[in-house]
Amino acid sequence: MSLSPDNIKKNWRLKYDKASETLAQMSKIKTLAAAFNVNVDSIIKISGKDLTEKIKEYGLSLTELQKADNKKISTPKDIYRGIFRCFSLGIAEEWIAEDKAVYDWMKQHLGTKKLQMGAQAGIIANTLSLSGIQKVVTHTASLPELQAEQFFKRENLLSFDENGNLKPAYRINRPQDEASIHWIIEFDKDDKAEVDGTEIICPKSNRFIATYDPMLFNLVIDDNFVKYTNENPVNCIILSGYQALDSANNGVALVEKTIPIIKKWKQNSEHPLIHLEIASTQDKEVRKAIVKKIMPICDSCGLNERETIDMLEVLGYEALAEKCNRETTPSNLWQALKILKKETACPRIQLHMFGLYMTAADKDFCLSPQDNLKGMILAATAAASKASIGKLSEPSDILVSVGQDINQIGINALSELAQAVGNQQLLTDGFCKTEDFNLIAVPTIIIDKPKTLVGMGDTISAFSLLGAL
Repeated sequence: MSLSPDNIKKNWRLKYDKASETLAQMSKIKTLAAAFNVNVDSIIKISGKDLTEKIKEYGLSLTELQKADNKKISTPKDIYRGIFRCFSLGIAEEWIAEDKAVYDWMKQHLGTKKLQMGAQAGIIANTLSLSGIQKVVTHTASLPELQAEQFFKRENLLSFDENGNLKPAYRINRPQDEASIHWIIEFDKDDKAEVDGTEIICPKSNRFIATYDPMLFNLVIDDNFVKYTNENPVNCIILSGYQALDSANNGVALVEKTIPIIKKWKQNSEHPLIHLEIASTQDKEVRKAIVKKIMPICDSCGLNERETIDMLEVLGYEALAEKCNRETTPSNLWQALKILKKETACPRIQLHMFGLYMTAADKDFCLSPQDNLKGMILAATAAASKASIGKLSEPSDILVSVGQDINQIGINALSELAQAVGNQQLLTDGFCKTEDFNLIAVPTIIIDKPKTLVGMGDTISAFSLLGAL
């Protein structure tokens, strides 16, 4: 076919038109399990004007705000340092508070007006329960009534009560547990803040996450979940929750304690696909343990451009990390993806960036390039729908964005990637063979003013993988 811009868009539109068929196929999946992190998110929108006022209120200078060596929340000032950093760079980061006094300050001053399901496992479980999967089993270290209220009222969405019985999660109340609340502070592209007479324009809509979560900090694991997933057939297990660990608080050992659990899952006669969802991990030693010890024993991994750069740093590729940070382009991230694939030997790695998803999968991986492509297109559809309406809460919500145009930014990004790889098949078919693995890439639908970005990466990774089964 001719590679004219109009023909390329038309070709991809036809591929996207099959997203509903892919979604319908997901009803054949019997069981998905999601672990380890579930919490309550408190969603806050901050304007550039409000940020400017808070910076003035706390006496923060531009020099102080631009220091990036300390990414922990010890005082309320640190919350606004983190917001400013993410606002000014258009990036997403999660910073940790370890002092309960700071947590109490956040409850009082940041508030809990808008609550929803939080954390990778919780968001994935809620979202995938809408897809037709027959049973979604969720790990919950803490499940009091406030947490249970964040689960969708769906009979296929399950967790364990205080006696270890599997029940619909929304019906459970473990009253001895305490809910963990994380604050998601969102901001908009092109909004403006002013510091010391300097105007700062936000380059991309994104969010800053402030977390206090002792259950997560200590990676408390529910034995009922582990027992169930060892004794019952499970098609896929999606893992996350390592990102809040701190090497000064036994974090590396906590990462390592999950290795035998993962290896036992892999020894199961009906070996489930095990997917690791990477998240913003500030502690470098914990990050190194994840990339060197967890990624190599998982079947699949998902991460965004920021997390990719962070992983390059701890693998010793500082120059490429800096290059990707300076120019976050498809061609630079392609180099990063190849290195991650080589260094971790993880059979499948998906990298999602603005306008483009790319997946590197072993040539003998159980999911074909065509299947991966279908899953990634469904993921892009679901992500655009979520961005358009703010949340996916009904099965019909998943396909809200069907019929929307593929954004030219995504087409341009795919074209750049195809050029970097040296194979134009990628631009037309969405996949090609490289020397070491299959590469699958999808240009996405872009929503200019998304209503939310919370859980977007989790939605992308989960639908990409489960939609390919």
